Amino acid sequence: MALAALDGPVERVLPDAPSWEAMRAAFRWPTPEHYNIVEEACDRWARADPARLALTDVAADGRAREWAYGDLARSSARLAQALAAHGLSIGDRCAVLLPQSAEVVLTHFACYRLGAIVVPLFTLFGAEALRYRLADAGVRVVVTDAENLAKIAEVRPDLPMLETVFSVDGPGPEALGFWQELERGRDALAARATHPDDPAFLSYTSGTTGPPKGALHAHRVLLGHLPGVESHHDGFPQPGDRMWTPADWAWMGGLANIMLPALTYGVPLVAHRMGKFDPERAFDLIARLGIRNAFLPPTALKLMRQSGARPRGASLRSVGSGGEALGAGLLEWGEEVLGLTINEFYGQTECNLVLGNWSGRLPVRPGATGKPVPGHDVAVVDAEGTPVPDGEEGEIAVRAPDPAMFLRYWNLPEKTAEKFAGPWMRTGDLGRRDADGYFHFAARSDDVITSSGYRIGPVEIEDCLTGHPDVAMAAVVGLPDPVRTEAIAAFVVPRPGADHGALPELLTSHVRARLSPHLAPRSVTLVEALPMTATGKIMRRALKDAGA
Repeated sequence: MALAALDGPVERVLPDAPSWEAMRAAFRWPTPEHYNIVEEACDRWARADPARLALTDVAADGRAREWAYGDLARSSARLAQALAAHGLSIGDRCAVLLPQSAEVVLTHFACYRLGAIVVPLFTLFGAEALRYRLADAGVRVVVTDAENLAKIAEVRPDLPMLETVFSVDGPGPEALGFWQELERGRDALAARATHPDDPAFLSYTSGTTGPPKGALHAHRVLLGHLPGVESHHDGFPQPGDRMWTPADWAWMGGLANIMLPALTYGVPLVAHRMGKFDPERAFDLIARLGIRNAFLPPTALKLMRQSGARPRGASLRSVGSGGEALGAGLLEWGEEVLGLTINEFYGQTECNLVLGNWSGRLPVRPGATGKPVPGHDVAVVDAEGTPVPDGEEGEIAVRAPDPAMFLRYWNLPEKTAEKFAGPWMRTGDLGRRDADGYFHFAARSDDVITSSGYRIGPVEIEDCLTGHPDVAMAAVVGLPDPVRTEAIAAFVVPRPGADHGALPELLTSHVRARLSPHLAPRSVTLVEALPMTATGKIMRRALKDAGA
């Protein structure tokens, strides 16, 4: 079924077929008895060609360290033994709170060797956001750096299950040295023979009806992403390919669209995340390292377009983008400036890369997010889960079972049940399918905010705002923004005696410090009351309409 054997132990999963429809018809999912991410993305390469370049880790100051597959295999084996020595075992949760780096890869691989579950966390999260996720997941081990140790120390008294903290910057207060502990291990430790459905990582996603939910993914999630990666990166991999994304590896797009697939295909991966996205630096990095394949969220593309920056000897071959609708303008800019067609794709934390484009096999249609990727069955359904006719709006849904689909929400069986209507996993996104089979995103059926590529639930921000002593009530919505797609806007009922002049700036800083800068409202409007339904629910739609 593979197009061709590649340079090493891996083959493409998509069949060689003359059209998208023929490719879908010919595709069959592999059905391995055992499947482990570290075996697929590291150990096979380490056995076949241990000196093969796997990773270029570019520090903030531009210094780069190269890692071969043999290096990753040896170091992750040593780290797995260090984690096991401190009590981490099959099914236990280990959080990684780090920017893109070799240590992130090593932590993932070490946990997969043990059958432990990784909890990826965004470094911009503040204490409250970390406390909730670490407590909910019952994390036993945290791997972080000196910059984030203070946040972990602040919440640690509330986390009785948290036993060990590793710092990649060396021992610190109540933290062990990551590299010092790693060096005590041996160079080899075989990966546990996990089943494809055994848990691998727990990725938190936001919603509107409660706090963030942990989507538990199995080892098969890697396999589930491969058809989408091969297609929206125009027949990936090709000789000379090299992958990078500015998106953090704590998010599904960075982790499952770039980090794990690149290593699985033997394609060199670049680790470098800017503190703030800089179009000039991005173009420089792409040119300097010969990056050929990139996942660039629409916000990054918009900033690149607005900056007027131009590639300087850049060698981009493919660019995938998702998380927000691209629009015709960005597609035209990509063709004019980047010299390629940006392939838009669609998915969410619970089930990713299920719709997409491949400009070489599937003509890109502006305004459409593509067609179902081979191996995935996607439809537009009504409230009962029945597919609706083409052209009619409904909810985008993915048929279960699907290798890319989550196992369940962590500790939330009722929310897991609500996610499904018969065989269909409901995405919460409204859209339609046209007569040619292209899917068109319309709107969210809930109040999730899409800002700079992040899916943001208002409840967590509202809880943070109402925790301020000067706030009586708060509601958060997304308002249209030309760069971010939506900007986070807060509507606040202040308590008597509050300083109305100073309060908006204080609340923005409050959310920025306690949750994360990317969750901080761009605007705070003080109101006398919030619109409510008869049952006391905030009418966020009324606020959106008033603010738009």
